[in-house]
Order: sequence, then structure tokens, then C-alpha cells
Amino acid sequence: MSFWQHLPRPVIGLAPMDGVTDIAFRHVVATHGRPDVVFTEFTNVHDICQGRQMGWEPLRFTGCQRPVVAQLYGKHPDLFYQAAHVVSELGFDGLDINMGCPSKNVASSGSGAGLIRMPELALEIMAATKRGLHDWANGQTLAEAGLKPAIVERVARFHAAQEHGSPQTDRRALPLSVKTRLGYDSVIIKEWSTCLAQGQPEVISIHGRTLQQLYRGEADWEAIAEAAAQIRQHGVLVFGNGDIGSLNESVARIQASGVDGILIGRAALGNPWIFQGKALIREAVRKHCRQSIPEKRVPLEERFDMILTHARTFERFHDPARFPRMRKHLGWYCSGFPHAAALRAGMVKTNHAQDVERLLEAYVAQHVAPEVEALTA
Repeated sequence: MSFWQHLPRPVIGLAPMDGVTDIAFRHVVATHGRPDVVFTEFTNVHDICQGRQMGWEPLRFTGCQRPVVAQLYGKHPDLFYQAAHVVSELGFDGLDINMGCPSKNVASSGSGAGLIRMPELALEIMAATKRGLHDWANGQTLAEAGLKPAIVERVARFHAAQEHGSPQTDRRALPLSVKTRLGYDSVIIKEWSTCLAQGQPEVISIHGRTLQQLYRGEADWEAIAEAAAQIRQHGVLVFGNGDIGSLNESVARIQASGVDGILIGRAALGNPWIFQGKALIREAVRKHCRQSIPEKRVPLEERFDMILTHARTFERFHDPARFPRMRKHLGWYCSGFPHAAALRAGMVKTNHAQDVERLLEAYVAQHVAPEVEALTA
């Protein structure tokens, strides 16, 4: 039985987001929010099998993130077969195939959401991935799967450098899941999900927009609900994704659609605390409650501590030259308090955690300390 079957219902997970859910962000969210499951950024199977450094970067994780699922994308079944061995060897808890990325470069090449137009290839990829997962579980080595000696060596180095805890030793086949969209340029999720269910994944996660919509407009949760009712007949779990901005929206989406879980994405940006409310979500769903759940009010001191913690965590896992990738996260934290825009403007120019610390100290000295003095005078 896979880990999916042991998770509480409804499942509240962190959605995979390209350029966002790196090891540092996942570590912060797992430490301070504790979602039920987290997904990596998507990784190209070609990069994995060729050993390209940047292609392996999203596969780094820490033990506190478990259960953690590696998300892959591509269009070649043979590469998915090999990549399934690598993901298994690295000690992940599951493997997810991205069939929903709307990026022009990805989809136009036949990967991501481009697979919606190629259902036969999508099923071939799922079958090849499952074969890879089961062949590894039955003792097949990376070399026997056709991977180059350099990849075998890279896996060994990867293990030595990571903090992900002990990988599984009994070689269980990892569970397969799929993340997709409602369709390509029109909503065909009922037909498309029926196709995907034939591949027998354990979970199908559905973002409530078509590829053509990108992230515009509103997510169509009625379409997700129709698909969920249909997919569940095949014994597959269904997760919904899209436009979940708060705990109360989480409850409303789950109650209206009947999904087995949700994946929260943009609402977690600058807000790892949102997952602390997962028990409240489950209680409200269980009781069919319509009362509002009070949203966590994060004190400014706690928010500033989190900003600095995240910056230092990023430096712990990444080369200093990559710190500019951290700036967008710093900006996301800066909202909902006085003079946040000015602080955000400074954050997006920082080059290391010391810059962040100086900015926070300056903000406190200029805006917080005078108020405290005025109150105590």
C-alpha cells in the first residue's frame, strides 16, 4: 500500500510550481506549514538521463519534506522508463508526470499539456514509467536500465550530499500520479480523465483551466467535480487545484467538488503558514460546516523572522551567485502591513541574507521602534 492511502482526507498538499518550489522553499513550507505532501518543480526526463546539472537541481530534498513526490515531464517513454529508476534510487516517495504545463516551449514540443492532444502517447509514457518503477523494485540496477555510468556515479554523489534521510531499503514500487488540466483549447476533462484512468495512476490532480487559458480567468471547479465523480469509479484519487486563496476557499472547493484533496499553489507564496490550517479544513469538511475559519494573523515579528529564515535557508542549499532567484520570495512576504511596498522594493535588490537582515533592521528602526516608544511614553 502506497503512502497516498495513509494520508488523511481530504489531503492538503503543496502544488508543484516551476521556478518556485525549490529545495529551500519546500524546506521552509515543510518546517513551518507541514502540508500532507509536497511536489518538486518539474524536471525534464532528458536532463535527468543525460546528467545535466541544472536538470538535477529540482530533485534535491530534505527529510522533513516527506512524503515528497518528484514531478517529471517529457515526451519520450524510454526516458521516463530510465528516469523512474533514478527517482526510485534517490529515495522519493512518489513520481508524478506533468501533463498540464501550459508553457509554450514545453507544450508545443509535445510535453506537459501538449500530451492532452496525444492520449496514446500519454498512456505509453504512463506504462513505461510504471514498468520502470516496478523493474527497479524487482532489483534492476540503473546500469541494467540503460543509464550511463556517469548517471550511476551522480546518484551516489547526490545521496552523499543530501539531507533527505534514509531512502527506502525494501525496494517498493513508487506510486504513480499525474497532474493535468481541463483540456488544451476547450474543456474535455471527462474524456481526457477517462483516458488517464486507463493508465491506473493512484492520483490525478486537475488544474481547473485549459492550456489556452494559462492562468487567466477563473478555475472551473464544476468541471473538476464532474471529472472527480467519473475518475473515482476507477479507484483513482482526485485532487483539485486552482484559485484556492484561503482556508475558507479550500473548504468550499472541497465541499462543492467532492475531491479527495487539494493542492495549494500561489496562496502559499510568502505564506507557508497556510498549511497550519489543514486540520481546520478537514474538520469543517467533515462537519459540513459553513462557518468561516479564522485566517491566521501573522505578527510582523514572526513574518520578519520567516523572511530571514527563508533567505538563510536558500543560502544553505544554493550557490551565493543564485541568490537573485530568492528575491521574488522575499517580495511575496512583503504585503499586508504598513510600508510593505517600500520594503518589497528593497528586497528585490538584495544579493544575500545579510542584505535582507539590514533591510529588516532598518524597517524596524524607522517604523516599529517609534510606534513602540510613542505607546510607552
